[in-house]
Amino acid sequence: MGTLSFSFDTDKLQKRSDEITKGVNRAPGRSLLYATGRIKRPADMDKPFIAVCNSYIEIVPGHVHLRELADIAKEEIRKAGGVPFEFNTIGVDDGIAMGHIGMRYSLPSRELIADAAETVINAHWFDGVLFMPNCDKITPGMLLAAARTNVPAVFVSGGPMKAGLDPHGKAITLSNMFEAVGAFKDGKLSREDFLEMEQNACPSCGSCAGMFTANSMNCLMEALGMALPFNGTALAISKQRRELVRQAARRVVAVVKQGLTPREIMTKEAFDDIYAVDMAMGGSTNTVLHGLAIAHEAGVDYTEKDINRIAKRTPHIAKIAPSSHWTMEDVHRAGGMPAIMNELIEMGGNVFHPDRPSVTGKTIRENVLGHHSQDEAVIRPVAKAYSPVGGLAVLYGNIAKNGSVIKSAGVDPTITTFTGKAVCFDSHDAAVKGIDGGAVKKGDVVVIRYEGPKGGPGMPEILNSTADIIGRGLEKDVALITDGRFSGATHGICIGHVSPEAASGGEIALIRNGDRIHIDLVRRTVDLLVSDEELRQRRRELPPFTPKVKQGYLARYQALVTSADTGGVMIGYDQLLKAANKLQ
Repeated sequence: MGTLSFSFDTDKLQKRSDEITKGVNRAPGRSLLYATGRIKRPADMDKPFIAVCNSYIEIVPGHVHLRELADIAKEEIRKAGGVPFEFNTIGVDDGIAMGHIGMRYSLPSRELIADAAETVINAHWFDGVLFMPNCDKITPGMLLAAARTNVPAVFVSGGPMKAGLDPHGKAITLSNMFEAVGAFKDGKLSREDFLEMEQNACPSCGSCAGMFTANSMNCLMEALGMALPFNGTALAISKQRRELVRQAARRVVAVVKQGLTPREIMTKEAFDDIYAVDMAMGGSTNTVLHGLAIAHEAGVDYTEKDINRIAKRTPHIAKIAPSSHWTMEDVHRAGGMPAIMNELIEMGGNVFHPDRPSVTGKTIRENVLGHHSQDEAVIRPVAKAYSPVGGLAVLYGNIAKNGSVIKSAGVDPTITTFTGKAVCFDSHDAAVKGIDGGAVKKGDVVVIRYEGPKGGPGMPEILNSTADIIGRGLEKDVALITDGRFSGATHGICIGHVSPEAASGGEIALIRNGDRIHIDLVRRTVDLLVSDEELRQRRRELPPFTPKVKQGYLARYQALVTSADTGGVMIGYDQLLKAANKLQ
């Protein structure tokens, strides 16, 4: 794609930034704009103002290189006829925040990122936005902001890191490191090998090398139409990643001229398609949470039942770490998201809607035309799919009346049902201590509750517990259910997002030690084998929930956040008004 250069005729192009650059009354503001050094001459006031929303932060390895990439982007925006203005967002590294109070800030950070981006974009009347996210909550937070502000935008992520190597030269990712903790505690891994893995599991900058939440979301942006092809898979350290940044920077100026807005791209069919791709590649369960929230912000009516509808008609054609040993490098080498999407398009049967617009200026079909799998061991043809149904599923039952989510792609294919005895913990930390102390044995179902959006607060990831179970060799022998959520690195018989959550009086709060729980992955059910009368009696005896946090951001978040089955979005004005009226 060559360098784009536009001469903007302000008589024809009505720019949002005219609000702060035109007229006698805006002279003081123009003085301040000159003071930034971004405006070199009066003619620059007539050019589109492009925000570069950068999530550079030095404690997150997926973002440490974004400072350099932003400079590349700003240079290209200026060449293309725009004026770039960079601003930054916060970021939380889930892997570093895991297993302590820090993880309770992870999901709530999504809302802070969206609110901060909205504030800067709308306060300064930007004409377009180049969003530069990479990890976990940062990508969905920026997508929320794009949908909310509806200003022409293009996304380009920082890209995945290279895979690490274990002491035997085998490719590993961060999920292997979490599982190594359980193996080391259980005496299955030597101290020397453990320390070597620790220093080599994450060998470069970029988002962790498997199909975890960050890479799942960055791949789904291609299917959504908000990012360029190979955004999700080109390595962070590659020359291709830098070229993608250049192309994305040029495209954001182009979409401003075109007037293409995010909500024109984020349609009901687009959300169908991101979940079709998600099912095909077995992405993180967190995509359910984030996709529902983004749809809500875009004004699209989308529910977990829609996701199940897509799952039932979409084949699972790619198993990527943690569900296999294949990493993002392998997916890219095999053809990336264009190959996966093209496979679904050629399948026919309305599995995919390819004639939708995208930020490339072409349709999705045109973006992926001619791309096929270069390695059928990594990206299988539909005829050789792992399963005729998708790699994620929403389960319902008397434990999860409003739904729960499992990464079925990460469950051993020999397991279709599981029945076991409940071992209950009222927090993630208690579960870790219980598992380490031998409280969990073969045939058990670990129940971790009061870790939902309200109960956590912040719906922390339950990776340490699941990794401990797998590290101890119990992947096929122990199930886990929680109203919390999982890292994309989680696999095994692990059911999360149970709704309603315990803190809201959900049935998961009524489970007692020794109760039998039945999971059916074919029928998509999860049920507590206890009579309705017994559950009614237990509800009468259930003490009211006591919030864990009483001050600061988490306390406000706890008061306003909604259920996981709604995407964990914040209560809107209408709902606040209803709540206030009830109190009067």
